[in-house]
Amino acid sequence: MLEPAYQADVVVVGAGIAGLAAAHRLTSAGVTTVVLEAAHDVGGRMSTEKVDGFRLDRIGQLMSTSYPELRMTPGLDVLALCTFAPGVLLHSDGHRHRVGAPAAQGGARGALHAVRALASAPRPISAPRAPRAPLGTAVDQARLAAALVRLAGTPVERLLTRAEVPAGQALTDRGLPARAVDGFLRPLLSALLCDPDLTSSSRCADLALHSFASGRLCVPEGGAEALPHLLARSLPPGTVHTGVRVTSVSTTEVTTAEHGVFRCRAVLLATGARTAAELLPGLRVPDFHPVTVIHHTTDEPPTTGAALLLDADRGGPVSHTAVVSAVDPTRAPEGRSLVSSTVLGTPPADLDTAVRTHLSRLYGTPTSRWETLAVHHTPDAVPSMRPPHDLRRPVRLLAGLYVCGDHRDTSTVQGALHSAHRATDALLTDLGATGSLHRADPLPTVPKAA
Repeated sequence: MLEPAYQADVVVVGAGIAGLAAAHRLTSAGVTTVVLEAAHDVGGRMSTEKVDGFRLDRIGQLMSTSYPELRMTPGLDVLALCTFAPGVLLHSDGHRHRVGAPAAQGGARGALHAVRALASAPRPISAPRAPRAPLGTAVDQARLAAALVRLAGTPVERLLTRAEVPAGQALTDRGLPARAVDGFLRPLLSALLCDPDLTSSSRCADLALHSFASGRLCVPEGGAEALPHLLARSLPPGTVHTGVRVTSVSTTEVTTAEHGVFRCRAVLLATGARTAAELLPGLRVPDFHPVTVIHHTTDEPPTTGAALLLDADRGGPVSHTAVVSAVDPTRAPEGRSLVSSTVLGTPPADLDTAVRTHLSRLYGTPTSRWETLAVHHTPDAVPSMRPPHDLRRPVRLLAGLYVCGDHRDTSTVQGALHSAHRATDALLTDLGATGSLHRADPLPTVPKAA
């Protein structure tokens, strides 16, 4: 027997943040929308594992309070963001140094005065001496601070007109002090872009630095899953269906393994890049940056507070680390601390030993008794953005067939949400009306096996 057809104006394939944000914009415009997700939960890569009262992000991409789409996306108006301490902590030459961001420290003058050594290394790696700031001389620091202030004040559209080269080359070409580049900008951009070799487009790097200089680094309260779960809960009941595997798509229908054919007026593909290419052969699949996140707990937390800690010396596998429970107390049970650390690229064979050794040096405290809660390795964590990179890749493939996701924009939460914004604008324009033609009928109940 043929499965019945279920009508909706738009079928969104994929319940990551791009698909859910698009569904919000469509339903807000009066367009009946159904979201189909193959997994048994929403969120895709923005997932959070629960272990003994801890909330452990799988990837834990850094976000910024200056991301425009966090304010512009329907359904995210109540999203709670937990901010890191202003700027970052840099570990360099056996000491830690706090480097402030212009927006948080009152402009260039504030950023200059925020560069100070912290007396937090209990065992200097050489004879006692004054710690050397990783940013060079006072003049070098002032030049860096002024550059960040200018970047924060530059309109995004103007940034996108700059000549495009690999990010690492751009840092060298733009005349910034060498110590500021190697000791601060390289480790910071590696963390923001999840790109240890800085092969990403310089335009993407400019956008990342613009966000850093304009706001505060942050994470969603309760874990990365809070963002997609909030979007899903605030959609009309019956909009999102999980555990539904899509096998083919066209401009007017979606075929599923479990429920047959959904007929519709348009299809929006909001999956990851690989799945999108499987459903639409011919779509480009980018390379990916692998990310490994290691979560530890300890009864005696490091004294770095809510700061993001970077290794300016790049003396081990950890790109960046933080006592995340100091940033967001909901991520750990009372009386326990959660330390989350990120390794970019291919992890070393002796990952646990290498990470513990590196963390001991970064935090200046023994780590042998820290308990490992989880190790999450994601090979396809972040789509690469090597030049030439089109930050506005087409989202309209045909009238009735659209695609969105971080692989169509920048490989960030901002990029995923912005691509959804662009896709729904194109889709609504093509539909030519905001009124719904169909009622989204419920999915049939799948009978349980005898």
